[in-house]
Amino acid sequence: MLSMTDIPGSPASGTPLAADPLTRAVLEIDEYSAGLGWDQPARLFALVDTAKLREQEPSLAEQLGIDDSTTASLTPVEQDEISADVPLDEFLATIAWPDAVTGCALTVERLMLPPSAEDAEPEGMDETQLAKWVAQHPDREEVRMTVAVLRDGRRESALRLRSKDSASEVLTGAALVPGLADALAATFEG
Repeated sequence: MLSMTDIPGSPASGTPLAADPLTRAVLEIDEYSAGLGWDQPARLFALVDTAKLREQEPSLAEQLGIDDSTTASLTPVEQDEISADVPLDEFLATIAWPDAVTGCALTVERLMLPPSAEDAEPEGMDETQLAKWVAQHPDREEVRMTVAVLRDGRRESALRLRSKDSASEVLTGAALVPGLADALAATFEG
């Protein structure tokens, strides 16, 4: 579970302070995931309104260490483990959130290549061959992506490179991982 004592921007955290509540939530999840180390499975989080959580679910709020001194307006609540046997897009297509959930976030690790590698990509590879080619490429970079969306359509992302595994090196932006953000936003449709 996340500890509210390590809120991004707090003295105990190395994460810079962010003004936007969604950015703070994404950075909090990134910091939590960083504490677990690399080579972790994907993790899904519900984002709930902190004040409503304290009011409607006081025992859960207490479990999460949320009290009247908590200033974060969004609280990430980790969900059950995502099965590695089901492709992520298929898993996300099965999710439907209750009304109490304001948004959701996902953290996942992937390999990426610099844009310069696109020219060297062999043509005609299937998905398995492409994954193997990327995994063996000398310029590959391991990245942890944390992407969050709210019901109202707002989005935020954080990217942490394994080679620059420091809170001060985390990149943030609303449009860093648009495909994953779209998939998360779809969990609120219907």
